[in-house]
Amino acid sequence: MFDLGWSELLVIGAVALVVLGPKELPNALRTISNLTKTARKLAGEFQSGVNEIVREAELDDARKAAQSIGKGSISKAIEKVVDPTGELKSSVTGVEKELKETRQISPVGPIPPSPPVAAPTPAPAISAPEPAKEGEPAGDGPKVEAKV
Repeated sequence: MFDLGWSELLVIGAVALVVLGPKELPNALRTISNLTKTARKLAGEFQSGVNEIVREAELDDARKAAQSIGKGSISKAIEKVVDPTGELKSSVTGVEKELKETRQISPVGPIPPSPPVAAPTPAPAISAPEPAKEGEPAGDGPKVEAKV
């Protein structure tokens, strides 16, 4: 920073020894070292403050980018990549237009919706055999005799 060599430091030390004297020189060196510590501390705080401001600015840029993505710019970006000349979009709109025109010209008209499918009817439930009445033989039902 100051670009001082050993010879310059020796001259400064000799002048300080002559001006301050041997009694006050240690106190002067202690004061200078405390001032340099304080200056370095302030410089570090300043640098950290600047770094924080830069981080916040980068966060603001990232936040703006995220908001622009949410506003549909991603669809525009995809459209630019997929169809940079716009030919695909124009052909699709042409097909849509022709399709609408053919629906209006069609003599049949719109196709009616198909009727709903009826639910299948449930099979009759199988009931238990009725108990035999008085005077009738018990069994599976009326007896049929086979003729041979």
